[in-house]
Formats: sequence, C-alpha cells, structure tokens
Amino acid sequence: MSASTQELSIPPNQEPSLAWRHTPAHLCFWGVTVFFLGLDLWSKSRVFATLTPAEIKPVIAGFMDFRRSLNDGAVFGSFTGQTGVFVAASVFALGFVLYLFAFSHATQRWLHLALALVLAGALGNLYDRAVIQADVVEFRTESGRPVSMIGHVVSEDDEPHVRVRDWPDEGPVRTIDRSRVTSVRRQGVVRDFMRFIPKFPDWVPKVGGRDVWPWIFNVADVALVVGVGLLLLQTRPKRAPLAKGKS
Repeated sequence: MSASTQELSIPPNQEPSLAWRHTPAHLCFWGVTVFFLGLDLWSKSRVFATLTPAEIKPVIAGFMDFRRSLNDGAVFGSFTGQTGVFVAASVFALGFVLYLFAFSHATQRWLHLALALVLAGALGNLYDRAVIQADVVEFRTESGRPVSMIGHVVSEDDEPHVRVRDWPDEGPVRTIDRSRVTSVRRQGVVRDFMRFIPKFPDWVPKVGGRDVWPWIFNVADVALVVGVGLLLLQTRPKRAPLAKGKS
C-alpha cells in the first residue's frame, strides 16, 4: 500500500470525536455562554436600577458613557415593532448554533468560543424581548416628521393627550397631542446603555451626523458582533498550498 493511501485510510471502528460527546468542549462552550449571558443581564439590571432616565454617566472620558435607552427594533434600531419576528428568528438561530456545536469536532475551540458568544448574545436580547414590556407611542411632530417614544402610557383613551412616563413608571410625564399619535402598542423591548461618544473631525464629510457610532448598545450586542466576526474568520476560504517546484 502506498504512503498516500495509508494517509487517507481510516479504521472502520474509529468515529470522529464530536463536541457533544466531549466533556471539555461542553465546559468551554457552556462556561463562556453562561458568563456572558450573566454579565449582560446583570449589567442591564444594574444600570437601569442606578441611573435615572436622563442621567449620563461617563465611563471613559471622551470615549464612552452609560445612558439608559430602550430599543423596540433590532440591530442599529432597524425593523421596529417586529417583536414576533425577532423572537422566531432568535429561536431558529439558537437551534442552529446548538446544532453546529454538537456536530463540530471536539478540538475546534475557536469555533466553540464563537458559537458560545453568539448564543449568549442571542439569549440576552431574547430575554429582554420576552420579559421587558413597554408602550411604544408613534406620532408625528408639528413638522410632520414621524418619531416614537418608549415608556409607560398613563393616560385614558378618552383624554385629549397621550401622557407617557419613562419605563417602567418613573420621571416626569410627557404629553403628546392625541391627534398626532399614529399608533400605541405594548411590546417587548431591549435594554441598551453603552454609547461611544467620539466625534468625527470637522474635515470629514458629514454623513448622517458627526457621531462616530450613534447607536446605543449592550453586552449582548458586543457578544453577538464578536461571535459573528470569529465565525467569519473560521469560515474564510483558505489558499491551497503551492505545488513543489512552482512559484
């Protein structure tokens, strides 16, 4: 038998070592998942319990601060109001992540780390959408621009104004002329609190404002972005080695 044939032959009784059969792989995967999920839920609860709705807490001077914000959409505030779609997509993604982990090789630690980060991030935001309920009031300003306010509606249906407090039920009451209100719905929302505050220099062309990163985010978002980035690195195409004697 030639050497190349020996390298390709696999004993018939030898099975690949799958992650779901491998205890160290489970410890790595579930340990990272629980740590980042716990950090996400704890940090959200802590910030929303200690900061007032209008308070801004500097964390790194000139770089990041903490401020309370509720998001009724998805990443970057997109697809607002589609809570059912988000929940269904999250459940599907969770099943797919668990499938990928279970049938990966036991030694693919970087893959397990990436999948654990994605799982923790998805679970953290899924928890918020299922548990944190707020009223979303959509209305038009005097100039006709559509905007929304997230909080707790405290007015009666027959009042001429819609009165809204900050979520869950604190702070001053803000009023909106009912004639300008287009919809009021109660839905699951995601708690965000981290924001980058650096500004683009004046010589950079102004596109959508001066903020380097205008969105407010949370630990779950960070875990998702890092996890997806690691997955992309894992799946990038590899260049085939050059044959001997060729350049």
